[in-house]
Amino acid sequence: MYWHYPAFWLYSQAMFIKLTRSGGRSYAQLVESFRDEQGRPRQRTLATLGRTDEIGGQVDSLLQGLLRVKGRPAALASPPQVQFESALALGDVWVLHQLWHELGFDRLHAVFRRARYTTPVEQAIRVMVFNRLCDADSKLGALRWLQTVAMPDVDPGSITHQHLLRSMDALMDHQASVDDCVAQLLRPLIDEQLSVVFYDLTTIRVEGLSQQRDDVRKFGMSKEGVVARQFLLGVVQTADGLPIYHEVFDGNASEGPTLKPTLERVLQRYPHVKRLVVVADRGLLSLDNLQMLSELKLPGDRALEFILAVPGRRHGDFVELLAPLQARAEGSAAEVIDELSWQGHRLVVAHNAQQAADLTQRRRDRITALQVRAQALTGKLDEQDAGQSQRGRKLSDSGAKARFFHEVCEAHLANIIRVDLKSELFTYDIDHVAQARAEAMDGKLLLVSNVHDLSAQQIVARYKSLADIERGFHVLKSEIEIAPVFHRLPERIRAHASICFMALVLHRVMRQRLRLAGSPLSPEAALQQLRRVQRHQVRIDGAEPIAGISTIHQDQADTLDALKIKKPSLDAQMSLL
Repeated sequence: MYWHYPAFWLYSQAMFIKLTRSGGRSYAQLVESFRDEQGRPRQRTLATLGRTDEIGGQVDSLLQGLLRVKGRPAALASPPQVQFESALALGDVWVLHQLWHELGFDRLHAVFRRARYTTPVEQAIRVMVFNRLCDADSKLGALRWLQTVAMPDVDPGSITHQHLLRSMDALMDHQASVDDCVAQLLRPLIDEQLSVVFYDLTTIRVEGLSQQRDDVRKFGMSKEGVVARQFLLGVVQTADGLPIYHEVFDGNASEGPTLKPTLERVLQRYPHVKRLVVVADRGLLSLDNLQMLSELKLPGDRALEFILAVPGRRHGDFVELLAPLQARAEGSAAEVIDELSWQGHRLVVAHNAQQAADLTQRRRDRITALQVRAQALTGKLDEQDAGQSQRGRKLSDSGAKARFFHEVCEAHLANIIRVDLKSELFTYDIDHVAQARAEAMDGKLLLVSNVHDLSAQQIVARYKSLADIERGFHVLKSEIEIAPVFHRLPERIRAHASICFMALVLHRVMRQRLRLAGSPLSPEAALQQLRRVQRHQVRIDGAEPIAGISTIHQDQADTLDALKIKKPSLDAQMSLL
């Protein structure tokens, strides 16, 4: 009786290997297939090669001989010696590499090649940008991270710490050319007909106390409400959430004066834009800014348009103007949007009754708590004057004034609760007019605009989209970890900001694609998921290494599809080995 195992047949023209069993043992036979005189298929056994269950028998000897003829190690009697090399993360850097080239950031290579740099500056910049997104760390930390990933077109051994620092210097030495290159790759992504852009600033904390020439590290009030050494970072973003420009300012600069130079550079960088509507937050509105914005012109002598929020310190200027709207706004449960005219501009007012009631109540609660505190201080002073003994240090009127004034300032009520610091006795007063004025402005959003073809509701919606750029700053400070900055030199600080800006562009493009595809993943979650796709390398019996890529599971394949990135393949990775 014969058993056929097609998986073991080795065809050589009309010959193959057939396994047979006899007496409970298995034998290998060399069989030839042919046709007889009538054309019918027939088989005949040419040779019995030996028992297949006998280690070191005729079959093993034959196979070892065949392996030697093919130039391969003949090691059938012992298991093969397998040497595994460390696995390298591939999926996350593969995605970023594809986006880097797709968006055109690889054109930076030509910028530095024209400058006759002999070192691969673009590669070093790419390493620092990818590190910000994958595992943000210092420059030395970026080198350690580079040893754990299979970054395309980058030899980890050729990148040193000095190489990274010199590449940052090169980035700033050719800043104009780099900015032009980045602008060219972003221009196709910007709407020529109506480009609504959002502008805001944030504070970036720095470390170190040294002083440098033209230092941008200054002491100023940070966004966290404390005085710190810092610099300001301004970012311009499109309505789709794409960053298109950034600028570094001194840490003690006021926000308003940064608006004009920023907008002028944006107009220079993107001259193809036919219309520009600037949306900016409360800190950037002043009469000077309104005049300046009215004077700025687009190509073709077209006016620059703007939507600016009125800061809280200016709300008192609008109390009488908004008085007729107060009754209607308070009587509605939904948000009420009205429009008035102010100094030749549109004044759009959005009132949220529920938010107004909450703000008013919280303010009244703080005022009540401070009044109770003032009564306690007054009672202690009266008891001391009456000669009653008390525990603790003796309280003076000047000490009570200082304590109470500090608590009032911390509660942001110094314009309502007025402490008389010039009086010899501890005394204060409640300014009920100021309180009523503040309550009248609770829940109101005031927007000044010269845009005429958008409704009041559309203007409010445009401004509320400004919150998206604030999320961009959150990404810079959390995922990209732009702060704290340890660089001393101003140009290195600007280079660090430029690298983080490029990382933010990649982050926002990933976010847009994931949203359009309906993926629930954030860019951080997508990169973390794809980081599990790895490149492996193994050696068998000392032969040439064999490379391979780990299995791409369905969820990883779905993420790659959402990002519009092709799957990494071994052929694409062969140049890395």
